[in-house]
Amino acid sequence: MTSPGGETVSGESRRLSLDDDVSGSCREMVTSEAGWGPSMMAEQGLLVLFGSQTGTAQDTAERVGREAQRRHLRCRVQALDSCDLVSGWDTGLLGNCCSALDSCDLVSRWDTGLLGNCCSALDSCDLGNLIHEPLVVFVCATTGQGDPPDNMKMFWRFLFRKSLPASSLCQLDYAVLGLGDSSYPKFNFIAKKLHKRLLQLGGNPLLPVALGDDQHDLGPDAVVDPWLVALWEKILALYPVPPGLEIISPDARLPPKYTLHYLPEDSPHPESAVLQPAAPRAAPCELQPFAARVVSNQRVTAQSHFQDVRLIEFDIAGSGITFSAGDVVMIQPQNCPEDVQQFCQLLRLEPHRRFMLEPTDPGTSLPPLLPQPCTIQYLVTHYLDISCVPRRSFFELLASFSTNELEREKLQEFSSAQGQEELYSYCNRPRRTTLEVLWDFPHSTCAIPADYLLDLIPRIRPRAFSIASSLLAHPERMQILVAVVQYKTRLSKARRGLCSTWLASLNPEQGDIRVPLWVKKGGMKFPADPATPVIMIGPGTGVAPFRAAIQERVALGHRGNCLFFGCRHQSKDFYCQAEWEELVTKGFLTLFTAFSRDQEEKVYVQHRIRENGKLVWELLSSENAHIYLAGNAKQMPAAVAEALQSVLQQEGGLSPLEAKEHLTALERSRRFQSETWS
Repeated sequence: MTSPGGETVSGESRRLSLDDDVSGSCREMVTSEAGWGPSMMAEQGLLVLFGSQTGTAQDTAERVGREAQRRHLRCRVQALDSCDLVSGWDTGLLGNCCSALDSCDLVSRWDTGLLGNCCSALDSCDLGNLIHEPLVVFVCATTGQGDPPDNMKMFWRFLFRKSLPASSLCQLDYAVLGLGDSSYPKFNFIAKKLHKRLLQLGGNPLLPVALGDDQHDLGPDAVVDPWLVALWEKILALYPVPPGLEIISPDARLPPKYTLHYLPEDSPHPESAVLQPAAPRAAPCELQPFAARVVSNQRVTAQSHFQDVRLIEFDIAGSGITFSAGDVVMIQPQNCPEDVQQFCQLLRLEPHRRFMLEPTDPGTSLPPLLPQPCTIQYLVTHYLDISCVPRRSFFELLASFSTNELEREKLQEFSSAQGQEELYSYCNRPRRTTLEVLWDFPHSTCAIPADYLLDLIPRIRPRAFSIASSLLAHPERMQILVAVVQYKTRLSKARRGLCSTWLASLNPEQGDIRVPLWVKKGGMKFPADPATPVIMIGPGTGVAPFRAAIQERVALGHRGNCLFFGCRHQSKDFYCQAEWEELVTKGFLTLFTAFSRDQEEKVYVQHRIRENGKLVWELLSSENAHIYLAGNAKQMPAAVAEALQSVLQQEGGLSPLEAKEHLTALERSRRFQSETWS
């Protein structure tokens, strides 16, 4: 059988015994402190590891965990970079970690300790022991241009070390489930590559890699549902349900992750310590963001324009934050007060009640982003994502609380495999929020126990924004360009983006307004050589990282800056017009603009690229220019790629195939970089 990743695998799991002819290093692992034996599975159980950017992969991983519980199988569900995965490997060049290592279990049993290029903070992470795991399910998303999610990047770097022995994972049974979008060129690239690498290291696949697709009419569940059925058949054949026990019915409610204990009314208030502006001891990160003061919040589109776009500036003095062009700021948003009030009313919660969380399972850690003690108001405002479109698991759990027969039947239908088309029509297509669904099922909503809030509703995830300024031009400041998300569906109320709407509402004239944020390295790297020209293609808010790059390069005296910018109207959404025109006058910038709606025939950046093909070819062929592309991921990237290939053909004399291969070669050598989003 050939898997989608291109490698041949057996449909059956090949489990090695101590009598198998395995390599010496593998035999040592099997017979030494790893402790392989009949009791190993009972002690270890199933490990479900996820790499998730938006939460979909995490939700699916938690679904696997719940199904394992119903089969009486001990199960741990963890993010790939937060679990103990690599410390038992017998050789290991982790390479130049720039963080403190003494609180992290990275090298406890490694024979060598050269720590190699880990850019992430490691002191909050406990990598460790994959070789001792008998059974692992990987659930992985693919982000950007075939990149791993943020919470599996360290694992990804480690797994592809050339020094790892080919027999490292000879005792591992595994399965890989990928979640991706087939409209992107590198569809499920991470899952395919992970599956292939685990095979190379001796792992035993229970099933071929599964590739869920957001573009399917039923979403990724069209692949996930049948794959899970096959997975449990394989697992139960290896590890049957213990004698005297039966699989717990899907109708039976599992215990919550946490128990919520209310405190007396006179207990200390927890929120005074939240978001203090004092400088953190370490670089700000997700678990310790910096509370940046909003300096300005300026609308940069005309009032008559359909879209509200903001240039927002933050004061980061004293934060220790540094960044370069191409880097990204992560912002932790919050729910609006009206939604918080409605939620509390619907669930009959007292906003100012204080509570402590206690894990139901001693092995479960507390949510790191919640203070202890906490108030209901803080939990709903800062943690529960009540504005997200709920997933199938939400309806499954809500149905178990329902005391109303009609509501329960509908919720059960939405959570069934057969009801996914109707669920998509009710929920996903109109982008109905969790709060709106709770309004639609009032009898079920008022029956939700507070203990299940964190099981029912995911946490609010941080949003990423390209940094639109340079520290060289604006010391101790950071600017972002934010398009406020608002659109219509068949629902009467307009859909609004949680983070962009919240940011747009912040008025620094009304007091000391703070936003929790931190910086991470972006995907685009600009050339250090001042003689290297850059061709930047940034329609709309895609121009944000190029504004940072241009400011940085101008401050360093670099003149080879060529920008293709596109928008609808010169008079309405020509962001930073005065700034660009001043740089053109001073000779620092060559600017090409495309105002698509200012004439009868629409003109886009790809048209300007073709019109100026001679310059583009000269910069590429004679001056070793680098090309950068940023913006919406729908039709624009493909149209720009076609325009560049056309230039290579018309000006460079290449055949269509040669032009395509040349562009691919530029991408491979990092002379063509892109950052797109949907």
